[in-house]
Amino acid sequence: MANFNRSDLQKSYSWSTDGGDNPKLRGNPDSSLLDRTEGYEVLYMIQRLMELWNLKNVASGHKIEDKIHACPTHFRSQENVQNWIHQNW
Repeated sequence: MANFNRSDLQKSYSWSTDGGDNPKLRGNPDSSLLDRTEGYEVLYMIQRLMELWNLKNVASGHKIEDKIHACPTHFRSQENVQNWIHQNW
């Protein structure tokens, strides 16, 4: 995974899991819904996109984090959020 850590996040998040949440997400972003308030989900998405797009610096991770929160809320799946970020990079 990319060198972007919890301490690099700019916003405050919940770090608890509930119901079917899995704090150890793996693989590519998919049709699973992205909870933008859960730190482990946002951190996973940032790290995964940095890896997929070969981004190396913390500033790129911050840009992804900003885009995650700027993405219209009707884009809810990880895959749709990823596509929106890519189109609006």
